[in-house]
Amino acid sequence: MQGLAEFVMKGRKQAIIAVMLLGLIPLIYFLGPVLVALIVLRKGVREGAMVLAWAILPIGAWAYAGDLIPLIMLLGVFGLASLLRESESWELTLIAAIAVGACVEINMRLQPLILDTAFQQLELYTTANNLQGLQLEELREQTVSFIGAIYMFLALVLLVVARWLQATLYNPGGFQSEFHSLRVEQKIALLLLGLYLLINFVGVVPGAWVIYLFIPLVFSGLALIHSVVKKKQLSNLWLKALYVLLMFPIVLQLVVLLALVDSWYDFRKRLVSKETG
Repeated sequence: MQGLAEFVMKGRKQAIIAVMLLGLIPLIYFLGPVLVALIVLRKGVREGAMVLAWAILPIGAWAYAGDLIPLIMLLGVFGLASLLRESESWELTLIAAIAVGACVEINMRLQPLILDTAFQQLELYTTANNLQGLQLEELREQTVSFIGAIYMFLALVLLVVARWLQATLYNPGGFQSEFHSLRVEQKIALLLLGLYLLINFVGVVPGAWVIYLFIPLVFSGLALIHSVVKKKQLSNLWLKALYVLLMFPIVLQLVVLLALVDSWYDFRKRLVSKETG
C-alpha cells in the first residue's frame, strides 16, 4: 500500500491512472477513496477534486449498473478528508461520518431488492420452523441501519488509512501521536447523548439509528486505550486481545462507556500529570 501511495503522490497523471484502474475492480475499488483522501490531505481539496473527477468515471459505471454504494463511499471519504484538512478536527470528522452511513441506508431503502430476497427466504424459514415470535419487520429495520453503520465505520477506516499513509510518507510517527490524542470533548458527548435520548424517547427517527451515535465514541475509546498501552509500555497483545473481544457487544459497550467518561475525566491528561508529578 505504501508503494502505491508513493506512486500516486508523484503527480496528478499517476494518481488518475491509479484511481481509474482500481475503480474497475470489485472490492478493490474501496482503495480509490483512500488515494483520493491522501491527495486531499497532502495537496489540498482542489487537487483532490481534480483526481476525484476521474475516479468517478469507473465508479459511476458501478452506479449505473445499480450499485451506488461505491460512489457514496468515494464522495463520502472525499468529503471527510476535506473536512479533516480544513478543520483539523477528528471530532467534527467523526460526527460528519454519520452522513455517510445515513446515505447508504437511504440508498438501501430506495433499492430494497437485495434485502427483499433475503427476508423472503427468512420468512419461509420461520414459517417452516414455526418461529412465530420473530419480528421480521423490526429485524429488517435494524439490519438496514446496521449495514449503514458498517459503511460509516468503513469510511472512517479508509480515512484513517489515508492519514496513516500521509504520515508514513511525510511525517513518520506523526499519525500515532495524532490518533492517541483523539478524544470526544464534553460538548460533543452531550450532543450525542441528547440525540440518543431523542431517538429513544421521542421516536422521530428509527430507533436503530443510535448505532450511528456510538461509532464516534468507539473511535475515541480505542484511541484512549491505544494511548494508555503506549504510555504504560504494555505489550501489544493487550490491543490484539481487545480487537478480538470487540466482537462481543458488551465489550463494545464498555469501550463506548469509557469514551463517555473520558469526555469529562480526560484520562490522558491525568495520566501525564501523575507521571510528571
